[in-house]
Amino acid sequence: MKGSTNRRLRRLHQYLGLFFAPTLLLFSLSGALQTYRWQEPKGYGGSPPSWIVWMASVHKDQASPRPPPAAGPEAGPPAAEAKAKAPAGPEAKGPPAKGEAKGGGRKAGLMLFVGLFGLALFVSTLLGIAIALANANARRTNLAILAAGIALPLLLLYV
Repeated sequence: MKGSTNRRLRRLHQYLGLFFAPTLLLFSLSGALQTYRWQEPKGYGGSPPSWIVWMASVHKDQASPRPPPAAGPEAGPPAAEAKAKAPAGPEAKGPPAKGEAKGGGRKAGLMLFVGLFGLALFVSTLLGIAIALANANARRTNLAILAAGIALPLLLLYV
């Protein structure tokens, strides 16, 4: 490969990396948290922080979280009534979900790997941003591309 082609490819890689870095940070961190279901009360051990719920909603639904619908006559039976109508016992659960063992929860080894993967991707992305911004000659351009990578997804989320 010619030197000028190699430089162009490196510059393209740098610009694409900076533009998508904010999204990579969001998805890698929220994915790592979702691996342990920290966006759910049962996974967090109580009411999860709103920032975790927001990140999970953007990650899974590409939207901000919406408040639960108000209970009204058209909303259906109350939760206690619906729970009473549901079958009880092991047959109520149905077959184990994909990724669950018959006798236990999800596979701890894979959960650990995926959680570490998300954190490693997060740290690697931060390092890439730091390396790109260390170049004093292109710092303004790099900051502009990074800012566009923050602004465009937020604009698309809230428009």
